[in-house]
Formats: sequence, structure tokens, C-alpha cells
Amino acid sequence: MDLDFEKENGLIPAIVQDDASGEVLMLGFMNREALERTRASGFVTFYSRSRQKLWTKGESSGQKLLLRELRVDCDQDALLVRVELSGSAVCHEGYRSCFFRRLGKNGEATAIAERLISPAELYGEGEKS
Repeated sequence: MDLDFEKENGLIPAIVQDDASGEVLMLGFMNREALERTRASGFVTFYSRSRQKLWTKGESSGQKLLLRELRVDCDQDALLVRVELSGSAVCHEGYRSCFFRRLGKNGEATAIAERLISPAELYGEGEKS
């Protein structure tokens, strides 16, 4: 199957979901090379738009995403990446999911989850991944 990497300048969104619970953990972007590396290694790799390079989730934090299943949407321009988390927190802020805030009617954001680990414990002085 040919995925449509051209709609978003060579990238496709990759929604990361916990394979066991169904919880949405994060959103990242993949280019062809990131997808190939993910398939070959079994660890989820993304393309960082800000750093303009590939990065494998957990390379500095230890919070790796083990690939369990890849699904593609009907337009072939987005992926659902089902994973097993090797640690406790996907979010670089120390939460299990990056989606730990709820937006209220007036646009205010409220944390609805507990921070599991401090960013300093996750990364020290290293990069966030």
C-alpha cells in the first residue's frame, strides 16, 4: 500500500494509542524513513519538525514505544500506531499521555491527570523524546 506522504510535505500524522487500554498517548509525524525504521526496529520513530531529524521515542528518556500494530486511515494519509509503553510516561512533562489537559468552555486548560514523573527525572539535561 502506498501511503500519501505528499499532502503534508512528506509527513503523515501518527496517532499513538496504547494497545491494551485504547488510550491516546500522543501525536507525532512520520516521513517514509521514520516509518521504515519503526517497522524494522519495532520501536516507534518519528520525524521532528522542529529539529528536522528522525528521533526514536525514548532515546533519551527511556520511555520507549514498542510497536504492536500499524493501521492506516481510509485516505491513506494518517497512521494509527498501537504500542506498548515500556515506561510510565509518554509526555515530556511527565504525564502518561500528552493529552492530560481538558479545555473548558472559556478556553481554560485544566490538568485532568496526575504527573507520574518529573521532567528532570526523565531527561536531566538531555533532549526531550
